[in-house]
Amino acid sequence: MLWQKTLTDSLGLKGRIIISKDGINGTLGGSLKSVKEYIKNNKKFPGFKTINYKWSDSFDASAFPRMSVKVREEIVTFGAAEELKVGSRGLVGGGKKLKPEQLHELMEEKGDEVIFFDGRSHYEAKVGKFKKAITPDIRTAKDFIPILDSGKYDDLKDRPVVTYCTGGIRCEVLTVLMKNRGFKDVYQLDGGIVHYGEKYGDQGLWEGSLYVFDGRMGLKFSDKAPDIGRCIHCSKRTSNYENCALKSCNDLVLICDDCKKDESNLYHSQQCRRLALAA
Repeated sequence: MLWQKTLTDSLGLKGRIIISKDGINGTLGGSLKSVKEYIKNNKKFPGFKTINYKWSDSFDASAFPRMSVKVREEIVTFGAAEELKVGSRGLVGGGKKLKPEQLHELMEEKGDEVIFFDGRSHYEAKVGKFKKAITPDIRTAKDFIPILDSGKYDDLKDRPVVTYCTGGIRCEVLTVLMKNRGFKDVYQLDGGIVHYGEKYGDQGLWEGSLYVFDGRMGLKFSDKAPDIGRCIHCSKRTSNYENCALKSCNDLVLICDDCKKDESNLYHSQQCRRLALAA
């Protein structure tokens, strides 16, 4: 942790990094020179030589307010540290990894039998998802185990299930949890939505906007990407999220450009609005 914090600070980078016994995951923004120098230094450590880096030209240090480096028991907090084992080649017992073109091959082979299973939160899925995907109503990764254990998705255990997430980390862990619970034919989209978008943009199976955890809030793979989310006030199509105006809530509000012109609309709920007015 200290090494990573010292390195990123020395290069003027900002963002978030999580370190656990299993590896490292994060998002950084800064100048191209600084980011390349960061990668160069990382590769000097044998354990990080094969890290998969994903690039975005629309991202810089201004997308994050500070540089945060934290140590956690899990890279993604599913609450399942005891179920996960990591070997020299990564997570043990996960689903088969599919590159974007292999995903299309699977779809050609098995068609409607294939089920897309979103490994992200419900608010991410509201603005972008794979067509006909199952999008569980969850807020955090910790919600996945209870919903899988509930039996709600037991009818999928004999179907080919493709999990996906933003960069390929959450869905990799999810494949292990699903296989441990009897799902037999489980895949994961290697490199996540990011790599798929780089390959196919909006000409493939993805629709909408990709929610991202920084100042941008979301990105689109082309100017042809449709808005699939609905404004909570007027139901107009939108991909725009704003933070609730009640500081103690700060939850996300899906709101169109017209409705957000009225500041009284920038609340997650009527209760939040009443609390703000009463303060």
